[in-house]
Amino acid sequence: MNIGRILLTKKSLLTGRTYSHLSKKKMKKKTKKESERRKLIRKRLSRKKNMVQKLYDTCKEVFVNGKAGYVPPPSDIHRLKSVLDGLEPKDIKLTVPSLEFSSRSGTGDEAPLVTYIKLHECNKFSIGIFCLPPCGVIPLHNHPGMTVFCKLLAGTMHATSYDWVQNHQQFNHCEQQSGIRLAKVHFDADITAPCDASVLFPESGGNLHCFKALTHCILLDVLGPPYSESEGRHCTYYQDFTYDCCSGMTEDVKKVKVEEDGTRYAWLEERNEQFVVLGGTYDGPTIKI
Repeated sequence: MNIGRILLTKKSLLTGRTYSHLSKKKMKKKTKKESERRKLIRKRLSRKKNMVQKLYDTCKEVFVNGKAGYVPPPSDIHRLKSVLDGLEPKDIKLTVPSLEFSSRSGTGDEAPLVTYIKLHECNKFSIGIFCLPPCGVIPLHNHPGMTVFCKLLAGTMHATSYDWVQNHQQFNHCEQQSGIRLAKVHFDADITAPCDASVLFPESGGNLHCFKALTHCILLDVLGPPYSESEGRHCTYYQDFTYDCCSGMTEDVKKVKVEEDGTRYAWLEERNEQFVVLGGTYDGPTIKI
């Protein structure tokens, strides 16, 4: 009986030791998995927190060519657009209530000043933010040889964009005489954040556009390549007129009609005025160049 009890006790002790040993192994595995999981979460959070860095890195890759007229391949367009689609004001540490919009009221036809905050600019691309108070306007302008991404981060605005009408010899003489040029309406509607980014190209997608803020707005712009006087990429401003409202136009020009598919046209006249903005300070996440 005593031997049996002793043997039984040893067996119990052995079983206990084996169980304890296995438990430690399981605990180590569990701890290791938990540690790896936490590292992965921290890595994801870190990536998510600094979306501005991700935007810069993506722009650097997409616009590596950096030449005027160069259009990145569809895969790169989609990649950069996806980054912009995921951006929110908090990623740049901007919120509508915290922004110091211009307090200057428009007088007569004069719109309140718009603030521009530069995030980055080099000879291949630029990243910047426009902060528009209600009734703030970014006038109609072009983007010669440039691919442009626009992302409305906050607010509601009215956007209008055009593309030049090509190969219309019947109007060339009229354009030379009047100093205006025929354009096709690409987009003309209100947009409200959150919304997807829009993309315009050197000769399509609404290369000429303008914006009017209906509320406080935050608009992010990516230009590739940026404007450059020395390289002939000058920003030109225009006044738009509907095709049937231009004084001094010949009857032939006025006969331009809206097409059956709903395509609309306008006449654009170059303006000598400049767009004046207030300079803002970027206080968002640091960009590592």
